[in-house]
Amino acid sequence: MTYCLAIRVDTGLVFCSDSRTHGGIDNVGTYSKMHRFGWSAQRHFCLLSAGNLATTQSVLHRLRQDIQRDQRISLRTVPSLDLAADYVGSIRAEVQQRHARRHSEPTDFTASFLLGGQIGSAPPGLRLIYPQGNAIHESSEHPFLQMGEVQYGKPLLDMVTSQWSLEAAARCALVSMDTTLQSNLSVGPPVELLILTGDRLDGGRHLRWGSEHLFLRELRSQWHQGLAAAIGRLPPFPWEESSLNREKTYKNAR
Repeated sequence: MTYCLAIRVDTGLVFCSDSRTHGGIDNVGTYSKMHRFGWSAQRHFCLLSAGNLATTQSVLHRLRQDIQRDQRISLRTVPSLDLAADYVGSIRAEVQQRHARRHSEPTDFTASFLLGGQIGSAPPGLRLIYPQGNAIHESSEHPFLQMGEVQYGKPLLDMVTSQWSLEAAARCALVSMDTTLQSNLSVGPPVELLILTGDRLDGGRHLRWGSEHLFLRELRSQWHQGLAAAIGRLPPFPWEESSLNREKTYKNAR
């Protein structure tokens, strides 16, 4: 499996992905699921991939090929993010059908993509492209999108609002990823993070870590310490209140 997520805040976009790919029970590989396309001062995209590896690699090859060959429609020419999502979705459908025709044995060739970026002065945005071909976008009420093993990291993302800073959103994305890494062995490092500041169109900040990198270890440690402290501040049970009051009275009497 995999875990990929993206967050939109008022100042830009955050993307995060793992790198583990399974070709079978005993065939575990490492492939980047974060793919960047950009033309300085014009447009920048980040495409996160999940699903059948052959399908995702074929889609990425076709996307790059269309750019190299100066095709009329490519990520370099589409006028909007919605049309970019439609373009990626149509290529995915073609590739998926081609693979399915070549194989007589039942195999799942489906793949999903999470596309985000900015074109010119248009606002940045995110689109989740499902295997069925339809796509959804983020909103101010729901500023994040996920693919793969989403259940472990979603509660953390529910805290995010569009008013958060890019750095705060990025830290939340990493905690969400780390929680998933610890909860499901089918999700694995290296972890990749991309931060795109709105309107800069400069490629952003791209980071990549192994699971035991000092930064991720410190992030995990401080998060766990914060959780423990927060649990200690939660409301007491009724029988604890009376005990606490007695202890407080005793201390004051002394």
